[in-house]
Amino acid sequence: MIARILPFAAYMGFIALSAGISWLGGAGVLSSAWVEKADLWLYPIKTAVVLGLLFFFWRQYEELKGKAVAGPGEGFLAVVVGVLVYLAWVRMDWTWAMQGAAAGYDPFKAGETAGIVLAAVRIFGAAAVVPVMEELFWRSFLIRYLVSPRFESVRLGTFTPLSFGATVVLFGLEHHLWLAGMMAGVAYNLLLYRTGRLWPCVIAHAVTNLLLAVHVLVTGEWRWW
Repeated sequence: MIARILPFAAYMGFIALSAGISWLGGAGVLSSAWVEKADLWLYPIKTAVVLGLLFFFWRQYEELKGKAVAGPGEGFLAVVVGVLVYLAWVRMDWTWAMQGAAAGYDPFKAGETAGIVLAAVRIFGAAAVVPVMEELFWRSFLIRYLVSPRFESVRLGTFTPLSFGATVVLFGLEHHLWLAGMMAGVAYNLLLYRTGRLWPCVIAHAVTNLLLAVHVLVTGEWRWW
């Protein structure tokens, strides 16, 4: 259980730390320049910590052993789901469907050279680290734990209304765009039910995040980050 919870908990802990630093900046305790630097450099630290935890626990992730896709059809389906979630996501930025204001992440505030490094880390974190970490927590651990506390005895892709609804709502609330998050939660859950495997969900999630990263870098719309 801890192997699937701890990387996610560490990730959320860094988000809380960032929010706390921003609050201290707003309260005048910290300078705006210090807050900006902390926001820029906490992400690579967060990515390194979560990646380290995933490597440490990797042997325990039985659901990620074996081939990433069972065949070309499954791989194609995962990519299509990832693309569709991205296309829907960037059209769901309605004010009423947001939690708070979008701070955004512009790595080039650190300068051109450092910005390139931070952008590369951000892409790697979003497209390689976050999908593995989140899918292990949401669609391997929690969705099965809500079926039975002995979650490892529950087959991947087992459906119950409670586990489906709870993971969709909580996955949505984890994100600034809560409705878009719920939409993505529905899509990834359905992919899990369709394939009965976790890797397709990881791939779909990675495709979504990679396309969002490309979108951000091409348009300069940092709010998506």
